Amino acid sequence: MGEGKLELQRGAELMGRRRFAEALACFRRAEALGEAGFAVRFGLGSALLDTDREADAVVELERAAALEPRHAGALHNLGKAQYGLGLVDEAVASFRAALAVSDDVLHRGALATVIPGSPSATPADVLAARRAFADRDLPSPRFRFPAERTPGPLRVGYLSSFFASPNWMKPVWGLVNEHDRAGFAVHLLAEATEAECAAAGYRPDPRDTFVPLRGLDNDEAAERIAAAELDLLVDLNGYSAPRRLAVVASRPARGVAAWFNQFATSGMAAVDHLIGDAVVVHADEEVHYTERIVRVPGTYLTFDVAYPVPPVEEAPARRNGYVTFGTFASQYKLTPQVVRAWAAILDGAPRARLLVKNRAMGPEGNRAFLLGCFAAHGVDPARITLEAGAPHYEYLAAYSRVDVALDPYPYNGGTTTSEALWQGVPVLCLEGDRWAARQGASLLRAAGLDELVARDEADYVARAIELGRGFEDERPTMRERLAASTLMDTGRFARGMESIYRRCAGEEP
Repeated sequence: MGEGKLELQRGAELMGRRRFAEALACFRRAEALGEAGFAVRFGLGSALLDTDREADAVVELERAAALEPRHAGALHNLGKAQYGLGLVDEAVASFRAALAVSDDVLHRGALATVIPGSPSATPADVLAARRAFADRDLPSPRFRFPAERTPGPLRVGYLSSFFASPNWMKPVWGLVNEHDRAGFAVHLLAEATEAECAAAGYRPDPRDTFVPLRGLDNDEAAERIAAAELDLLVDLNGYSAPRRLAVVASRPARGVAAWFNQFATSGMAAVDHLIGDAVVVHADEEVHYTERIVRVPGTYLTFDVAYPVPPVEEAPARRNGYVTFGTFASQYKLTPQVVRAWAAILDGAPRARLLVKNRAMGPEGNRAFLLGCFAAHGVDPARITLEAGAPHYEYLAAYSRVDVALDPYPYNGGTTTSEALWQGVPVLCLEGDRWAARQGASLLRAAGLDELVARDEADYVARAIELGRGFEDERPTMRERLAASTLMDTGRFARGMESIYRRCAGEEP
């Protein structure tokens, strides 16, 4: 066997052992030794993908797919790389192409996961993709519970794989910490320890029950949850932790609801209720959900900040002499439609700048890709600053360099919007055509910032341009304004959720 073939073989073995950087080096050596066929293109693309170089991965995986158009693995990995860059419509097409070649759970699950963020997907498309995955690939309900519940406090269990993430869990801990323990027995179904939860914002209560799930497979986790004899299981994961969807699908409680991290139908027969608000789901859209939609008054994403954050700084426009727009949203939310709108904003506000900060902006290829997208719309790259992610406190401190945050669509920010606001930065959002595209509107309306909610793309661009010409700096009073609004009234929200839980359990009409 020639040296090039040996390097290909070593690379494939290292990929199987998840030693992706070493595998990438092998594939590059194979290419240098003259290997140019499908194996080296697929190997390079896959290793680049697994080392977070999505832009370079797309190039190689497109070459691989051109060489073997019916290779499901190449199509699937191409879809993953495209999604990571914000090319969500293209990713959906790649996952569908992979499914046409290989009717496999891997492709069906990926499609179901990413499709709510696809600009061209309709609510009916989302429902069809998620129902197909749930019906084909998730287990059926298998537990049986008495029709009548045991007297006493309502037994509610929260299931999450992310309890240890303080920034993401702000709405969750805001609710849990405010629960009425006389009426509700709280169970935390956690892949984190109680100490990790406390460090993330949970206020320990001796009346609460921890159900540890770390290290358990789905069947074991479902059995442990079922043993708690919950009246209501509240799934906080959704498709952000797809490996745990099987636990929810097995229905290990008398009732099942989803909240916080769903923003589209689950497609799962086991989920009885989906909790949102009047902004994110309109009454005429309920036909696109397998769950019964229940709405809490105000926003469904109230939050409290229970960890150290930087102080609010003066608006940078005061020292710079120009407005800096910014987004810290994940790259997969920055679709071509978003880039088009932001390019129009920069064109209409010619002195303004744009700061993009997210994890994907570390690799040079990814930065070049995004700058190229803006350049295609005539934007000078010198007006755009691209930065990788950072430790969370440092990440939040970077808002001191942003005057106005721009919310992406159709997949709005949730955590990024609340964090920007808490750092004093106004956030401009577009109220779109689906739940995922209305999270920003839900947060801003609850904060009393209706003037920052645009009705369509033209309005979004126009409002941003106006802000880019100058704006009244409300940063010094933003935290006080938020704290006085329903956005941070976690006690009121808890009472509303408790009423919903009683209805879900059949105790209230």
